[in-house]
Amino acid sequence: MNLANRLTMSRILLTFVFMFFLFCNGLWAKAMSLVVFILAALSDYFDGMIAQRRNMITDFGRLMDPIADKILVLAAFAAFVQLQLIEAWMFVIIIAREIMITSLRLFALNKGKVLSAARAGKHKTVVQMGVIFTILGFILLKEIVLKYSTWNPAWEKMFRQGIFFLMLLTVGLTLYSGLSYLWENRKIITRL
Repeated sequence: MNLANRLTMSRILLTFVFMFFLFCNGLWAKAMSLVVFILAALSDYFDGMIAQRRNMITDFGRLMDPIADKILVLAAFAAFVQLQLIEAWMFVIIIAREIMITSLRLFALNKGKVLSAARAGKHKTVVQMGVIFTILGFILLKEIVLKYSTWNPAWEKMFRQGIFFLMLLTVGLTLYSGLSYLWENRKIITRL
């Protein structure tokens, strides 16, 4: 397994570490969840860069890189549903898109074809990770304020409304990227 693929696999392991810290109580645990998520997101950037620069692009990497992204992103959104920070229907739309596209890729792989991630899908992942960073920042800020002062309910309302609108944007982009991926691969789909 080459370095780029090891970084991809490390992202899956970091997802479990991220989830552990996110559900622990206290300021340091929440800070660690953000740090671990940042490391996982950076692994996504570096595995792609290394694979291209060192000519380490493999079928395994083409398949596993987007799956590792999905595991990280879906775990975060599932946690946010559990923490009642995002609406469950939003998560259902996101996971339905991911299951549909991943199933299509696995079906194509079974037929000897590797379907790489599309540009819209990569943009979708960047936006999703940005929203996750924002929500993690909100969680960390709330922990900091609670440690040293009292939390203002007006802030809570403002942050929750902001998260709701960011999630609407994310859900819209997720749907768009899924539909565009299906459209781009329509010839392959009809032959499968």
